Amino acid sequence: MDAPQGSSLGDQPDGFRSGFVSFVGRPNTGKSTLTNALVGEKIAITADQPETTRHPIRGVIHEDNAQIIVVDTPGLHRPRTLLGERLNEVVKDTYADVDVIGVCVPANEKLGPGDRWIVENVRKVAPKMPLIGIVTKTDIASKDEIGAQLLALHDLLDGADVVPCSAKDNFQLSTLLDVLTSYLPEGPKFYPDEHVTDEDRDTRISELIREAALSGLRDELPHSVAVEVDEVLPNPDRPNVLDVHAIIYVERPGQKKILLGKNNRRMGRIISQSRKSLIELMGQNVFVDLRIKVLDNWQSDPKSLGRLGF
Repeated sequence: MDAPQGSSLGDQPDGFRSGFVSFVGRPNTGKSTLTNALVGEKIAITADQPETTRHPIRGVIHEDNAQIIVVDTPGLHRPRTLLGERLNEVVKDTYADVDVIGVCVPANEKLGPGDRWIVENVRKVAPKMPLIGIVTKTDIASKDEIGAQLLALHDLLDGADVVPCSAKDNFQLSTLLDVLTSYLPEGPKFYPDEHVTDEDRDTRISELIREAALSGLRDELPHSVAVEVDEVLPNPDRPNVLDVHAIIYVERPGQKKILLGKNNRRMGRIISQSRKSLIELMGQNVFVDLRIKVLDNWQSDPKSLGRLGF
């Protein structure tokens, strides 16, 4: 994976390591939550729906002896749309370029065909890539469940290192970082100490709005939601207020009605929730102006996908 321009920042101690890590796993195995916990800041949105992550997100972890760049990717899956096919290609390119891959499985769910399918496909894409096992969500599992899952994942990965952890209560996160670091090559810092992500401002804004829009949704609708930031401008009448104008795209008129909700109540909740997240991101007061537009079958239309950055 390409390092950022201007890499090798300052002097590092002997034996300093740096490199790229990616997490794989079925939907809702806690990959994005784990990424946020390790980085120490929310850089990846989380939701209960599969395929929430839609593009690789780099998060930078600064340790005394290492700099670890975690690349949070869309989940490898059996695609149903052109968008799904394009996301899979992005994922495969990412997996081929990192230094180590962590296979994530929840402590409270037995290994199944989906886990095996993912491991098989990762090995096809990057046959020489080191894999480690990560048993997530230990805070909601019994000791017996955790032990059984560690053994099962150890076997699935042909004896690879396995680490149990919980992003929610920070259990074993330092141990996981030590294990990941051991797989990285010696090298320089790629990013300054204060750097946490490569994500540009508008991308982070659109993702936080999409996270708010996904809240409480079920079935197929979440896959049909996309967000585009129109403009971000200082409010002409209110000092220290940013006006964020964005568009939420869906594929059918019925989906627009669902997002609006009865008497526009759901839309009001989306605006309120996203505004709170954007205030935290921007560090100042924010006014959020959202519109919903129908973009017919955008997930399978090449022109629409290009417009939305896929």
